[in-house]
Amino acid sequence: MHEAFIQSIQNLKAHKLRSFLTMFGILWGVVSVVVLAATGEGFQRGNDHVLRELGQNIAIVFPGRTSLQAGGERAGRRVVLTVADARALATESPLVAVASPEIERDRVRVKSRFNAASVSVQGVEPSYQSIRTLDLESGRPLGWQDEQQVHRVAIIGADTTDQLFGKHRSVGETISLNGIPYLVVGTLRKKTQDSNYSGPDNTKIFIPFSAMAQDLPIPDGEPGQLSDIIVAPRPAVLAALPGILDARTGSIEDIQWPLERDIRRVLASRHGFSPGDRDAAPIWDTSLETLLFDRIIANMREFFAIVGFTTLALGGIGVMNIMLIAVKERTREIGVRKALGATTWAVERQFFLEGFFLTLLSGGIGMALALGLCRLVNTLPMPERFAGLIISWDSGLVAIGTLVLVGVASALYPARRAARLPPVEALRFEM
Repeated sequence: MHEAFIQSIQNLKAHKLRSFLTMFGILWGVVSVVVLAATGEGFQRGNDHVLRELGQNIAIVFPGRTSLQAGGERAGRRVVLTVADARALATESPLVAVASPEIERDRVRVKSRFNAASVSVQGVEPSYQSIRTLDLESGRPLGWQDEQQVHRVAIIGADTTDQLFGKHRSVGETISLNGIPYLVVGTLRKKTQDSNYSGPDNTKIFIPFSAMAQDLPIPDGEPGQLSDIIVAPRPAVLAALPGILDARTGSIEDIQWPLERDIRRVLASRHGFSPGDRDAAPIWDTSLETLLFDRIIANMREFFAIVGFTTLALGGIGVMNIMLIAVKERTREIGVRKALGATTWAVERQFFLEGFFLTLLSGGIGMALALGLCRLVNTLPMPERFAGLIISWDSGLVAIGTLVLVGVASALYPARRAARLPPVEALRFEM
C-alpha cells in the first residue's frame, strides 16, 4: 500500500494540470453532496423550530358563521364557542388529547411601577403552556392551583417585560390590568415567532383562565364565551396524516382531515350546524403545515442528493479516465513487472490502490472544504426558517460511503485492464 501511495503522488506530480482537474471533479462532488445535504437539514430544523415557537402540531378552533342551512336554521348564523365546547371536545372526541379554552383581550391597560402600556392579555389553562411552547426565562408557570383558586398571577412576554420593567427585576412585582392588581410570577424567553393567530407571544401577558373569565371577560359576550380553543391531537392522529395525504385522489384542499372532521362533528351537534360546514368553525391545523413543509423539504433533499451524487459520479469518471491513461503510459512497465514474476493480482492491486488513493485524497480535501464552508456560513445571520448548514451524522456517512463506492468503481476497471495485459504485447508496446 505504501508503494501504491508513493506511485499515486508521483503520478500527480508528473501530470499536475490533469491531476488537478481530475481531483477537482471528486472534490467538487463531495462539497456538493455535503453542502446540499446540510442545506436540506438546515431548512428542516429551522422550520421545526419556527413551528414549535407557535406550538407544533396544534389546531386552533375559531368561532365562525354557518354557510349551509342545517336543522331548519338559516345560513349566516353566528357560532359562539364556549367553555362547555372545550370540555366536550376533550371528552367526546377520541382524536383530541388536550382542548384548552382561551380568552383574548386586546389593548388592555397595564401598569407597573416603572411604565405603562396597552397590550394583549390571554386567559389560559395550565395545559395551554406546554402545547403552545410558553418557555420561561425566569419564575414559574401558571399552575392548576392558580386556576382552581382564581389566583391573580401573570406571566409576561419578553418584549412586554422590557417595556414595563426595563432592566429591573419583574418576577415578584405587581402590575395592574385595567386597574386590577396581578402578581408577576414568570417571564417568557424571547421567541423568534414568524407566525401567530393573535399576535406574537413576546408582546402578551398570560393569566389563569378562571381569573380572565372573572376580571376580563369578552365585552358584551355570552356567559363562558371564548375567543378560540387550542387543541392538541393524539399521536396516532399525526401518524396517520402522511398516509391520508398519499391516498388522496383530488386536491389537498378537498381532503377531509380526521381531526378537523371530528372537531366539527362534536361542535355541530352542540350548535346545530352541518358537520361539513367549514365556515361554521374555521380550524387552523399546524400539523398539516408541518406535514406539507416536510414533504417539500424531503423532495428538495432528494433533488439535492441527485445533483450531488451526479457531480460525484462525474468526478469518478474523471478518475477512471486518468487511471486508464496511466495504464496506457505504463504498459511497458507492466510488461517488465510481469516478465520478472509479478502476478496478475499484484498488478491489479497496484493500480486499484493508486486510483482509490487518488479518489480518497480528493474526497478528503473536499470534505474539509465542505466543513469549513458550513462553519463559515453558520457565522452569518440566518432567516427564521433556516437553521444554517447543518451536517448530520447520516448525511456525513452517506457522503463518505458514496465516496468510497465511487473510488472503488472508478479504480477497479482500469486496474483489471492493466492486470490482464499479456506480458509479450506489453513489452512490444510503444507510445
